[in-house]
Amino acid sequence: MRGLTHMNTLTSSPPSFARVNLQTFGCQMNEYDSELVGSILKERGFAFTADESAADVILFNTCAVRETAHTRIYARLDALLHEKKARPELVVGVLGCMSQNLKEDLLLRFPAVDLICGPDAYRQLPDLVDRARNLRERGTAVELSEYETYDDIAPTRVEGVNAWIAIMRGCDNFCTFCVVPYTRGRERSRDAEGIVAETRVLASQGYKQVTLLGQNVNSYRHGDTAFADLMAAVGKAPGIERVRFTSPHPKDFPVKLLEVIAADDHLCKHIHLPLQAGSDRILKKMNRGYTSDEFLRLVEQIRTLIPSVALTTDIICGFPTETDAEFVETEQVMRAVEFDSAFIFKYSERVGTIAAKLWNDDIPETVRSERVTRLVGRQREISLRRHRAMIGSTLRVLIEGESRKRAGEWKSRTDGNAIVVFADPSRRIGDFCDVRITEATPNTLRGIVVGSRAGKPVG
Repeated sequence: MRGLTHMNTLTSSPPSFARVNLQTFGCQMNEYDSELVGSILKERGFAFTADESAADVILFNTCAVRETAHTRIYARLDALLHEKKARPELVVGVLGCMSQNLKEDLLLRFPAVDLICGPDAYRQLPDLVDRARNLRERGTAVELSEYETYDDIAPTRVEGVNAWIAIMRGCDNFCTFCVVPYTRGRERSRDAEGIVAETRVLASQGYKQVTLLGQNVNSYRHGDTAFADLMAAVGKAPGIERVRFTSPHPKDFPVKLLEVIAADDHLCKHIHLPLQAGSDRILKKMNRGYTSDEFLRLVEQIRTLIPSVALTTDIICGFPTETDAEFVETEQVMRAVEFDSAFIFKYSERVGTIAAKLWNDDIPETVRSERVTRLVGRQREISLRRHRAMIGSTLRVLIEGESRKRAGEWKSRTDGNAIVVFADPSRRIGDFCDVRITEATPNTLRGIVVGSRAGKPVG
């Protein structure tokens, strides 16, 4: 490859035919972005293949938040160096948050990488690929935008019952552990009418559920439309049976949003409310904007206005300087709230974050692992207790697909996002049905379909 080329403008020449293998790592926003990339490349004549060995172009859409995503991407890029020796015409690209945050490192450390493209520069991707294939030039497009929302691009969506809709991009919170404001830029919201119109189109295509995405959906505002107004409007879209959202921020949770959720059966009674830590000192170092008492009061308010709500959370163990006593405070908040489920992570330092600049990563790996193990065990106890309380009840579920663990069983979800598996050959993906719960584990509920002869006990 010849020298590095910075792409700032699009060219008008159509690309030569190429087969693209696109692999996605990370969060729901990454999945949505891959659907955007799919549309952008297809519009320029590219085709897609799930077979990496048959691809002319391999693209990795990456996450800069999760350590596991970093590790997997680095391993794949190392392995592809050997592949490129056998197929020198193969083009390899890194998209998304890692390309934005680690652009120099990626290009210097991994000769296999031909192009990198940040989350705000996907419109330039077809030309980056063309230059890499036809001119053998390495290229990069990582400019952050104050305006890009891709509002005019219809994503190429994966078939199923749920469709992601990004209602905003970027983040203004600047939590000290988080790299998102530096990889996705400042907050900007999409037009509300466009989001509702997109929802109606999705309903006409057979999707039963939409999930609204944003780094902090509470901050959504377009003109006079706040997030609560948007949720109410999306919930009224004909044909959409369930509306979910992720993620809100505890520091600015509007009461109006709770009232809207409580009043509309189409709006799921599930809120993912990231705690991150239970120690006020650590929360302040994280720049979270709330105390543990304020978090607990918010939980009380949520459960008062929406008694049937399911609450889930994120927790980070081993943030710099976290003491054993402060870790116990996090455990105490977990016990007080009794979340339905929790994603529990070890702190992982990220290049460019405030935490990485200000504090040494001083918690030993063994201590972080022990804390994660302890909280996971605690959460499993809580989840099992809450799930066992559902035994004997009948829950409305939406079938998402076949169970991966047992042949002949369906995987479905309740309004509160609990996974329910059952056997009933008369049902299909996208069906709603009522299931009487007969068994419970920390992660899964099992049951039988009510009023169906084809249903049979699961176990």
